[in-house]
Amino acid sequence: MPSVGEFNFPLSWKTKDCFVCGPDNANGMQVVFVSDGDHGCRGEYTARAEHCGWPGLLHGGIAFTLMDEALAYALYFHGLYGVTAKVETRFRKPIPAGTKLVIRAWTVDQRRRLVDARAEIRVDSDDAELVAEADATMYLQEIEGSGGD
Repeated sequence: MPSVGEFNFPLSWKTKDCFVCGPDNANGMQVVFVSDGDHGCRGEYTARAEHCGWPGLLHGGIAFTLMDEALAYALYFHGLYGVTAKVETRFRKPIPAGTKLVIRAWTVDQRRRLVDARAEIRVDSDDAELVAEADATMYLQEIEGSGGD
């Protein structure tokens, strides 16, 4: 196990208990991400009351968590694995509980072990209103094992 502050460590395929995407995490969000274009991914989530901060409004940390996970999946569908090194997030509008959302992320550029990427959350509606966005730098990591569980 790496110490706090240590940045170079192997990631593991064992993600069935992940808070965002883990199918075996009963308390998790269980968001399924799929490949979207050559450089990205897409997932859907409906804002749940148990994930609210202020009454009736999705907690900003949950919105960020959705984008952070999407950023990792954008790498994954590129055959890469990494963690978020730096991110700038903009919350454009409050997200009411019950709102169906589309989360997308895609890679923009790669420089050795760093990948620039972008994520956004839009309301799943005809106008696809942008409610949150993030620009990130991802740090590529090694992966343990050769396949998923």
